[in-house]
Amino acid sequence: MREIILQGQAEKLRAALFEDNELVEVFEGEESGGLVGNIYLGRVENVLPGMQAAFVDIGLEKNAFLYVGDAVPPRTLDEEERPIVPPDVRVEQVLRPRQQLLVQIVKEPVGNKGARVTTNLTLPGRYTVLVPQVDYVGVSRKILDPEERERLRSLAVEVRPDGMGVVVRTLAQGIAREEIREDLGHLAGLWRRLQEKKATAPVPGLLHRDLELILRLVRDLVDREVTKITADREEVAGIMREALADIGHPASRAVSVDLSGSLFSRYGVDDEVRKALRPKVWLKSGGYLVVNSTEALVAIDVNTGKYVGKRSLAETVLRTNLEAAKEVARQLRLRNLGGIIIIDFIDMDAAADQERVLQALAEACLPDRIKCHILGLTQLGLVEMTRKKVGRTLAARFTKPCPVCDGHGYITPGSRQS
Repeated sequence: MREIILQGQAEKLRAALFEDNELVEVFEGEESGGLVGNIYLGRVENVLPGMQAAFVDIGLEKNAFLYVGDAVPPRTLDEEERPIVPPDVRVEQVLRPRQQLLVQIVKEPVGNKGARVTTNLTLPGRYTVLVPQVDYVGVSRKILDPEERERLRSLAVEVRPDGMGVVVRTLAQGIAREEIREDLGHLAGLWRRLQEKKATAPVPGLLHRDLELILRLVRDLVDREVTKITADREEVAGIMREALADIGHPASRAVSVDLSGSLFSRYGVDDEVRKALRPKVWLKSGGYLVVNSTEALVAIDVNTGKYVGKRSLAETVLRTNLEAAKEVARQLRLRNLGGIIIIDFIDMDAAADQERVLQALAEACLPDRIKCHILGLTQLGLVEMTRKKVGRTLAARFTKPCPVCDGHGYITPGSRQS
């Protein structure tokens, strides 16, 4: 069961997604500064052969970073929809200073780093993603039924625009041919308009902004499992009902208005966000996680804490690790952590127990709309996984480094405190 709550005005909206009564994701409207998905007409400022990259002026405070692998049209995509780039291409062969490029932001600016961009644009719809520069058809890995995968692949081949690529999204399961055709037709029209705007747009300049929050929620989150949507303003509820009715979604009848006060306070969203900004996360059993995020990777430690079990040490460890696996997946979504993730579960001697924990982690990651890949145990007994970086982390959105300690958070012995 999934539930969405919406708080605030349409232009300053906050949203929260619950699954089985647990908070898993928090979103903000345009004032949050989300840039991923936006398309710009940029100008190459510097080409750096030693880094096989270039810096591109797109009109933001800092120039964007463009790696050579993101600057050439890929020959095709691999099974995870990642571009396959010719290995012998050098950046000075494809880019030159003052060159104009259409680029799309794939990673937000972080700290002193500018945004990361690509010239291989993608245009997401509700059921499909149009990849205009790649002749390829793919189907979401989360669609597991072989017959349904083949049906959707065949439909996409039939209705896709000539010479363009398509990736069929998870939400397309059970969807008819006509709806997929309309979705792709809308995206192809958007691509044509972008090409027309490019001819007269200022350089650098924004050509296309991703959808506002309500429409993004409809596009990316509202599936058959969403049973309830609650807003604290009739204006917001009306926009959501209309957007759902436009696509014929039954959830349009599940949108209600609650005017009795702050929904985020009543649903405990603000409390959960505050907890998710701390390193320590308590489990219901009494165990706990410690989550530490660095620029290179995320490290998560699992501890039994107050939980002492009832029968044996092996059972205590297994139960703690199984509970932790589920909570790790939730925390990754709630904190929006990505990149390389290392999890130090409590040591287990039995191979069967190790397999159960890995399976529990994989199942807990399945509802995540962002791609996760569990690689298994390292020689040191650590679980290694990756989660695609998309947008800013919860900490980047809600906190700033302390100006006194520069974010270290420690007190030097003997220092004076006011």
